[in-house]
Amino acid sequence: MPNRTVFFVSDGTGITAETFGGAILNQFEANLHRIRLPFVDTVDKAHQTVRQINQAGAHDNKRPIVFTTLANDEVFKVIAEGCEGMLLDMFSTFVHPLEKELNIKSNHRIGRFSDASKSKQYQTRIDAINFSLDHDDGQSHRDLESSDVILVGVSRSGKTPTSLYLAMQYGLKASNYPLIPEDFERQDLPPALKAHQKKLFGLTIQPERLSEIRNERRPNSKYASLENCRREVQQAEAMMRRSGIRWLSTTTKSIEEISATILQELRPERLSFS
Repeated sequence: MPNRTVFFVSDGTGITAETFGGAILNQFEANLHRIRLPFVDTVDKAHQTVRQINQAGAHDNKRPIVFTTLANDEVFKVIAEGCEGMLLDMFSTFVHPLEKELNIKSNHRIGRFSDASKSKQYQTRIDAINFSLDHDDGQSHRDLESSDVILVGVSRSGKTPTSLYLAMQYGLKASNYPLIPEDFERQDLPPALKAHQKKLFGLTIQPERLSEIRNERRPNSKYASLENCRREVQQAEAMMRRSGIRWLSTTTKSIEEISATILQELRPERLSFS
């Protein structure tokens, strides 16, 4: 059972606090109970939050760890003065020192967007998600040239989740296209992809892991058999080598690691790189 509670407190969604705090906590092999408290945007909610944090500390008999991203000074004051946990605030740790260094006052914006409906960046992400859904698993060739990235690989090698992550996180129009037995028989890429070779990136996977994943979907089928998975992976990798497509194995990598590699290799024009 978890022996200490961690809170992620924000006057927005709490995603930033949880992502940042989680990245730090992952450096420690600790058994923690994690609680996200979003939209703590009034003094009343701040008092409720303080009570919840302090109750958790009394229950655990250990002071909670509290990561905060609170733009409202009044709300933060209530938390800072009443909370009996270890308080780690992103604004005082990072934003305030940067204000001094840059000699610029931050906007202390709540959440990622002050008004999502008016944010060009937000709309770009929505458009990218819709595009990626429309171009999932080779469903559409229409407007394929608008893709920032086109992922290729055998079925269930991680193309769809990676495409959606690139769309949601970076606003990239990511298409994905399966390599199927007909392509292997021709020993050539699908015709629809040939004009977009610079945007192609291949995903592969160890046959044993692929067989496990496919068996969850279609147990005891030829599609999921280890022999078939070995043949498909071998043929797909050979095709990518012949076509000069950059590729990586997704077997032991997270979606974040896969995406970071793709961005580093393809460097899409939509993003700026140093």
